[in-house]
Amino acid sequence: MIPIPRILCLVAAIILLLAVPASATQYLVSESFQPNPPLVPGGSQHAAIQYAIASGTTFPKNHELQMQTDLKDARWNIQVILDGNNAAQQTVSGSAAFLSGELLSYSVNRDVRFTVTIDGTVPVPAAGTVTVLRLVEIDNSGSIVPGSESIVSQPAGGTAGTVAGTTVPVVPTLTQPPVATSAAAKGPGFSFVSGIAGIGLALGLCCLRLRC
Repeated sequence: MIPIPRILCLVAAIILLLAVPASATQYLVSESFQPNPPLVPGGSQHAAIQYAIASGTTFPKNHELQMQTDLKDARWNIQVILDGNNAAQQTVSGSAAFLSGELLSYSVNRDVRFTVTIDGTVPVPAAGTVTVLRLVEIDNSGSIVPGSESIVSQPAGGTAGTVAGTTVPVVPTLTQPPVATSAAAKGPGFSFVSGIAGIGLALGLCCLRLRC
């Protein structure tokens, strides 16, 4: 029979493990805009933003991605890319779009990416910056996964109705980070490795004190 003090140590370790938040599995790869920023209030805007699923991870089937934009009358085209080939595709209109985890869940040895294309009108007035895309991962309880927020925003400028340049910037492909990154912001969170290290330290101290 396991002594009660040792059971308490094990229970504490399990609680610490469950307390470690899941980190996001998708990360920003590239973004391009036409016309070239700054975004002109009242003008049409096209944006293409690509994300990839981190290698060695599988996107949870029971999670989903929630996407929002400040562009008015937005039209979305979301293209999933599997091993360099087009897979699932969906289109939607409005200020928000959702992508089911079922469409992103593949084995860890597959290259899974998705491109979010948004066409809309820059809001008027548009002072400061405009959020072109805000993406978060939602778990099966409806909560935002810590560290999953990715915000792509661009400065607004010029006079409403004027025509901006049409040069599309080429953004270099990023090397794979451990969690989602963004052009402007990233949500809070800490790594799974840090959580495991904390668990080991807690167990060591607990067992040393109880001599288990």
